[in-house]
Amino acid sequence: MAKKGNKRIIDALNEDRAYELAAIAQYMGHHYEVEGMESPAIMDLFKEISIVEMIHAEKLAERIVYLGGAPTMKPTVIKRGGSAAKMIKDDLEAEYGAIERYKEHIRLTKKLGDITTTRMLEGILANEEDHANTWEGILKKKR
Repeated sequence: MAKKGNKRIIDALNEDRAYELAAIAQYMGHHYEVEGMESPAIMDLFKEISIVEMIHAEKLAERIVYLGGAPTMKPTVIKRGGSAAKMIKDDLEAEYGAIERYKEHIRLTKKLGDITTTRMLEGILANEEDHANTWEGILKKKR
């Protein structure tokens, strides 16, 4: 039986899920659209990170259902195309947004006393920070 959850937490998790759904599509699009000399080196990174984002979306959906909500199926904006550098910059921008959103939602879940959701979001945040670090490193190498 699902536990009745706080609507603010469910809404926050659904916001996170919508962004994760967009990240999945964006990363996979970049995976099969990237071209150029550097593309083989980053092609697999796009795919690997997309799979991590899929895991995030699934964890969020499971938690939303547990809390008594319905997981969104609608992604936010997906950026497509451009050079490999543009794709990486678009993905880095998305990671920065995710980091800020997760920090905000961690504060919310702590304030409302939902420790389990807090821990889940902290784990996802760590992945997003790692993704941002990866893209920052690649962009620094290309300068």
